[in-house]
Amino acid sequence: MVDARKRVINTLRFLWKKLPNHRGFFYHFANLNTGERIWDSEVSSVDTAILLCGILTCRQYFENSDVNQLADAVFNRVDWTWLSEDTSLLPHGWTPEIGFLPYRWDGYSELMMMYLLGMGSSAHPLRVDTWNAWKRTIFEYDGLRYIGAFAPLFIHQYSQAWFDFRSKRDRYADYFQNSVIATEVHRRFCLELRGQFPDYSEDFWGITASDSANGYVVWGGPPAIGPIDGSVAPSAAGGSLPFMPQPTIRVLRHIKNNYGDRAWSAYGFVNALNPARGWYDTDVVGIDTGVTMIMAENARTGFVWDTFMKNPEAKRGMQLAGFQTYYQPSVE
Repeated sequence: MVDARKRVINTLRFLWKKLPNHRGFFYHFANLNTGERIWDSEVSSVDTAILLCGILTCRQYFENSDVNQLADAVFNRVDWTWLSEDTSLLPHGWTPEIGFLPYRWDGYSELMMMYLLGMGSSAHPLRVDTWNAWKRTIFEYDGLRYIGAFAPLFIHQYSQAWFDFRSKRDRYADYFQNSVIATEVHRRFCLELRGQFPDYSEDFWGITASDSANGYVVWGGPPAIGPIDGSVAPSAAGGSLPFMPQPTIRVLRHIKNNYGDRAWSAYGFVNALNPARGWYDTDVVGIDTGVTMIMAENARTGFVWDTFMKNPEAKRGMQLAGFQTYYQPSVE
């Protein structure tokens, strides 16, 4: 515990004092050794949001004065009002060379964490109307209806790694149950592809943005996006563990038990594999392993949800977005 707390304090101190930022938002890519911006990358709204979720989780868990002070400083420096100065749809990012990027967070995706954090800020809060500004497009597949997007499965996972939407809904949806349906739809979609890819089965399914034999691919479905080639990304099932525990555990157990060291490393699952083509990734990608670990703990104990949701910023964001708890009868 002491070592973990020291690491958190050192990390927060680096974020507060040294890591380059603009209006509190951090760059998408940074030099591993110095923290300096690389590749002319943008100040990223969503990557900053993911980081802030981790910071608030640490602040709530450790309840240490140094952690509290540094976490507050980093969080309150983020100027959401600058990001939304002339728009209710937040931009993806900003660069010193061109200003705001033209792309907007305008449809259902991992954006929920960003909007809720911004609304929950007491220093530079987003306007409440931003929550209602983005589109919630209805998709239908095999008789199932859900809010979704033409995007990989991870869009249903990242916000819900921290924000606990169970038995809660705003004026539009119960987003937890929506992700349950979206995960089931994705499972059925993969099984429908068995004619092309016989390896796909109840034991082996799940694609999301990941490595492939031909490099990084943004793929998923339905409808099919990306050049699907029979690969499976373990984080597709891993990041959906709380939504469908038994079907996703079945996939992860099958991969680990049947492909051994080719699919499992010192850091967990490799990012992707395609046994039919004899291809096994050698990389472990942090963001995909990270969401798998967090969702595994949420499925196991609810620890990350319980810890994060004690933060006043999280509570305030969800309250302003209009979330209310409602009763769901148990299904025997």
